[in-house]
Amino acid sequence: MKLLWAPWRIRFILENNQVSSECIFCKLPKEKDDQKNLILHQSRHSFVVLNKFPYNSGHLMVVPHMHTASLTSLSNEAFLELHCLIRDSIEILDRTMKPMGYNIGMNLGRAAGAGIAEHFHYHIVPRWNGDTNYMPILADTKVIPESLDETYLRLHPFYSKKIK
Repeated sequence: MKLLWAPWRIRFILENNQVSSECIFCKLPKEKDDQKNLILHQSRHSFVVLNKFPYNSGHLMVVPHMHTASLTSLSNEAFLELHCLIRDSIEILDRTMKPMGYNIGMNLGRAAGAGIAEHFHYHIVPRWNGDTNYMPILADTKVIPESLDETYLRLHPFYSKKIK
């Protein structure tokens, strides 16, 4: 048997077993340490954050600041801003990572597969032809070719320029 060493995965295992009473999407923006928390941009109503446990390099989440499980509870202004950030994020990913496609969406409610059902959010997952292989099927492992810190440093300057 061959071993695949992935020591960075222990963080995922340990963090997913910790119980916290505070919503992670409410907590992180308040900490005022955007780089540590992988927050690429904060606006009045929303923020963009790298997924700490990505499906692919460049996997982002666009999240309203308002703690809500319901898309329909947002004001028109917050709804518009959230969707403008999705559009801007796609433009930035196009320029910096040149994906061939995207998976974009959200899971509303636990029954729909939401991991954090109490605070809805969008996922933006860049895709490339051939970015899937045998590893997830045979080894239940996904290979991500770039560290989160490198992805953050690649994308962050473009949010600073693009969005004021």
